[in-house]
Amino acid sequence: MIRFDGVTKRFEDGTVAVDDLSFEAPAGKITVLVGPSGCGKTTSLRMINRMIEPSEGSILIDGTDTGSLAPAELRRGIGYVIQHAGLFPHRTVLSNVMTVPSLLKWDKKRARDRALEVLELVGLGGDYAKRYPGQLSGGQQQRVGVARALAGDPSVMLMDEPFSAIDPVVREGLQDEFLKLQEALGTTIVMVTHDIDEAIKLGDRIAVLRQGGRLAQFSSPDDLLAHPADDFVASFVGRDRGYRALSFKTAEVPIHHEAPVRLGDRLGPGEEWRLVVDDAGAPLGWVHADEVTGPLSATDLQLGGTLATLGGSLRGYLDAALSSPSGRGVVVEGAELAGTVRPDEVLHVIQAAPRATGETILSPEEPA
Repeated sequence: MIRFDGVTKRFEDGTVAVDDLSFEAPAGKITVLVGPSGCGKTTSLRMINRMIEPSEGSILIDGTDTGSLAPAELRRGIGYVIQHAGLFPHRTVLSNVMTVPSLLKWDKKRARDRALEVLELVGLGGDYAKRYPGQLSGGQQQRVGVARALAGDPSVMLMDEPFSAIDPVVREGLQDEFLKLQEALGTTIVMVTHDIDEAIKLGDRIAVLRQGGRLAQFSSPDDLLAHPADDFVASFVGRDRGYRALSFKTAEVPIHHEAPVRLGDRLGPGEEWRLVVDDAGAPLGWVHADEVTGPLSATDLQLGGTLATLGGSLRGYLDAALSSPSGRGVVVEGAELAGTVRPDEVLHVIQAAPRATGETILSPEEPA
């Protein structure tokens, strides 16, 4: 647990970057600091590892005042991930990841074994260890940055806009992998982002800061969306917060059987939209009979449309249905096709859903 207790940062010119900030970041969870530019997010983050010293107040990690520790000792026990990864360009990936274990004076074999272990965790095993940062994509470099932060077995990890410099498609994949990694490791994480959607997706708790470094609201993502504390928070979260709130609601939605086809098949007369799957049953895309002549090929596929997860959120179902070229949202169980959903039926379920914050809507057969 990380606790801010009346923390203020006042610079020499009199500028107050953070003003009387108090909140608790729960152990083993992700707490996200979000707010407009210049609201003190990064300053607050850097005060945790004392890269910036607080002017007033105290910050405690598991009950220990960080001001009572030597800065170097404190930082070696805290993982730190920054935008653009901040890797040493002249060192191999393995050497970069071994940095903190080496500072902790681990023997070389232990440091190397741990570095290889965390590289596997972030999906960069094998020959990646021998490469240099310049030989990696931006997303791969960011994974190395996460691996380096994890290498010293920190109980706390700080992340300063770690995914903001990566293109949207890669960023979404990294966010998903990061959530799986966090669930497996249970590290206490404090993260800064300017992206409210990223904060809602990743955060267990969200601290919204207003200009002047004052706390506007500290709550769970679903509560933040349903009950913004004031007009500033409501404006910052955005007018579509009701749609975002559907990410935290689940319900029974009719799942329709879909008779898929495969590449190489021929469509019969009178058929319109058909879903194409691979040999393992994973969706590949849609085809329309009017636009296909001869056996189906990959060039006939119409891509686009998100995939909803069976038993997932109402937002996932609705987005899949609305984004599909056929008007039928694709639902998967694992990677395999489970069926499709219709937008009107999803909307009917949404309209009938209770409005209570964060409530899970159970089907009639499920016990409460």
